[in-house]
Amino acid sequence: MVQTIDNPTTSPTVEQRFTWRGLTWNQFKAIQASFEDVRNVRLSYCDGVLEIVGISKPHEAIRCLIAALLINLFQIKKIQFFPSGAYSQIVEDQVEYQADLSYCFGTDKDVPDLCIEVVITSGSPIKLQKYRLMGVPEVWFWEDGTLELYHLREGGYERIVSSEILPELDLSLLKRCILFASPLDALEEFCKGMNNQAN
Repeated sequence: MVQTIDNPTTSPTVEQRFTWRGLTWNQFKAIQASFEDVRNVRLSYCDGVLEIVGISKPHEAIRCLIAALLINLFQIKKIQFFPSGAYSQIVEDQVEYQADLSYCFGTDKDVPDLCIEVVITSGSPIKLQKYRLMGVPEVWFWEDGTLELYHLREGGYERIVSSEILPELDLSLLKRCILFASPLDALEEFCKGMNNQAN
């Protein structure tokens, strides 16, 4: 079993990420049980690799803002959506993780159509693999001030420049609004931009 500490800093604005390789599913579940009462920590497991990530305040601020902006999109464009938030996705003995945000569109499904992950500390060895095992069609990562989008193809995930799940989305507008210092200004700018497109 190999342990790596990907970010040793103790700054409250940077998330701690710990990785263990070579764990069995049962070992993962035992470690997971020991973290039941620990706040602001998320555990993910994929093909023998365990990640433990501390969730920071900036992480939660960005996650909440992205959710608020998308809800405005869904409302303006009349998109039927079913949010499942950070609901645990599990394939027994193989994978368990929680995306920061997840949505089904049209109808509610067991596997989300879209998962979104806010990455404050990069370097995950299971970044896309955990989503591939679940068969999530589209995955977004907010990292280093921008969005990376991936769509699942027959051979794996392909980087894309616009959402295939949400073709109505003006991605440049969304990216710009996420970077606003004021969430209220971000929401107002996003709604203004979406309404201008509709006219």
